[in-house]
Amino acid sequence: MHLAVYPPTGRLRLSAPNRTDDEVLRLFAISKISWIRKHIKNFKRQERESPREFVSGESHYLFGKRFMLEVAEGKQNGVQKKGQKKLTLTMRPGHDLAARTRVMREWYRSELKAVLPELIRQWEKVIGVKAASWGVQRMTTKWGACNIENKRIWLNLELAKKPQICIEYIIAHELIHLHERHHNARFIELMTKFMPKWRQNRKVLNDLPVAHEEWEY
Repeated sequence: MHLAVYPPTGRLRLSAPNRTDDEVLRLFAISKISWIRKHIKNFKRQERESPREFVSGESHYLFGKRFMLEVAEGKQNGVQKKGQKKLTLTMRPGHDLAARTRVMREWYRSELKAVLPELIRQWEKVIGVKAASWGVQRMTTKWGACNIENKRIWLNLELAKKPQICIEYIIAHELIHLHERHHNARFIELMTKFMPKWRQNRKVLNDLPVAHEEWEY
């Protein structure tokens, strides 16, 4: 069985095999009341970004650092860093919000993919596992995922905006699933063994503003 809590209202979804008895479902949900309340409380305190329009003067983040966006017209779409505090988004004439959004997302994807190989290799050595492959995709309900059978991990594109320690926390979390499938006592023991400050790192990630359509668990 799998229980999920969704923002912003705390909507619940319980997934279970078709033949599961209703009473078993009820007791399982009741046993998770404190967990449900904790996540709903976190939703209420989580600061969220306003929807991005990708216009000059907006603040955008890359690996935890704040940049001021400047939008200019040019012959080719693209994004460039200008020093330590400015991003220039160049767009062809006649562009719209959807086009600016696509260009920014692909830039974030390339920036994140540039740092992931080395970080993943480092944590594979620490944890003693080897992912067969990894990928980056937009996720609306979680920061990462692990396909244990295929030994493939997925990382949320939004991590490109977060400090490196947050990215490493999610990488470690997903790799440890190759040792332990469930979020049980053994999983917590392994997290503590390989990343002793994982709770602090998780708090950093959860305390940062998240994109309007994302949530953090």
